[in-house]
Amino acid sequence: MAKLAVSCILFIFFINTLFQSTSAAYNVINFGAKPDGKSDATQAFLRAWSSACYSNSPATLHVPRGLFLVKSISFNGPCRHRIVFQVDGTIIAPSSYWSLGNSGFWILFYKVNRLSIHGGTIDATGAGYWACRKSGKSCPPPTRSISFVGASNIVVSGLTSINSRFFHIAIDECVNIMLRKLKINAPSWSPNTDGIHIQSSSGITINNSAIMTGDDCISVGPGTKNLWIERIACGPGHGISIGSLGAYAAEDGVKNVTVTDSIFTGTQNGVRIKTWARPSNGFARNIRFRKIIMTKVFNPIIIDQNYCPDNHCPHQSSGVTISGVTYRNIKGTSAAPVAVNFGCSSSKPCTGIKLQGIRLTYFNKAATAYCKNARGSSSGVVVPGSCLG
Repeated sequence: MAKLAVSCILFIFFINTLFQSTSAAYNVINFGAKPDGKSDATQAFLRAWSSACYSNSPATLHVPRGLFLVKSISFNGPCRHRIVFQVDGTIIAPSSYWSLGNSGFWILFYKVNRLSIHGGTIDATGAGYWACRKSGKSCPPPTRSISFVGASNIVVSGLTSINSRFFHIAIDECVNIMLRKLKINAPSWSPNTDGIHIQSSSGITINNSAIMTGDDCISVGPGTKNLWIERIACGPGHGISIGSLGAYAAEDGVKNVTVTDSIFTGTQNGVRIKTWARPSNGFARNIRFRKIIMTKVFNPIIIDQNYCPDNHCPHQSSGVTISGVTYRNIKGTSAAPVAVNFGCSSSKPCTGIKLQGIRLTYFNKAATAYCKNARGSSSGVVVPGSCLG
């Protein structure tokens, strides 16, 4: 905990310095962008980024009010000084679902350090792509709306992301990223539109955000550690998920994850850990879910070690080791009779599960709990009663 406190202090110091005034400003309109939502502004954005990135002093890249049409774009680092990316308008993707190519990215920040993104809206115009997926036609690869790869010391504040074709925000191989005051929105039926996906990253904080989407509000992939999630309003969506894990035999684990002070409304799951039923050296440990309110949530508390969403199931035993998972002060209503569901691996049973202060009902009736290969303890009021071995 002492190390975590020191890390938080250093990160807060970084944020304070990041928000200090900058001395160089670059408006995308001055580089040829037109705020009409029709003219391609991609090259203008790249020219403005290059000027900000190679500036001899800290810089601000400004996207003023208006609609700016941007195709697939990569903002590459490292840059000389810190950059504030101030968005007062809307960045919109072309409506054609073939327009963003095959890279899997729409807006990518690659190996960027000391970046702050403020405000604005990004609209990935995903309706056409969702229709393509639903029809069974040949569709291009799914495209993340905004991605950070190999980045560090990033703050994203006040951003709105709508109509993503795939993940709204993706974080991969990053260190020290704070996401706060975000609004993420896609229809509940839109496929694979995770709000925020994190993998192979450390020191990530997500807080004070509202996420309404067609898949996980937040999904936590392999190689994630030291993740703090706080004050999230999730729903509709599939909840907050650790996983899926165990897709590969050799896979990094997940550890030191906290989800706290959050609300789930009408979601398919609440707090979930999901793994594939096949051999793997992966793990999930030191996971804390606390101070959570559930309203008409299917599977408010669930561990699913037989995860198989597409009916092509491995039908084996999951090798992912799940241990040290704490559920504390979780209350509300379940939309299904089973409110607590621990379906753990037969070859690697879950261990060290702790339940404390759980109050979950099923439409004002008693809910039930289910345990398979799950070991742990309970204390205080636990409703439904614990089934842990």
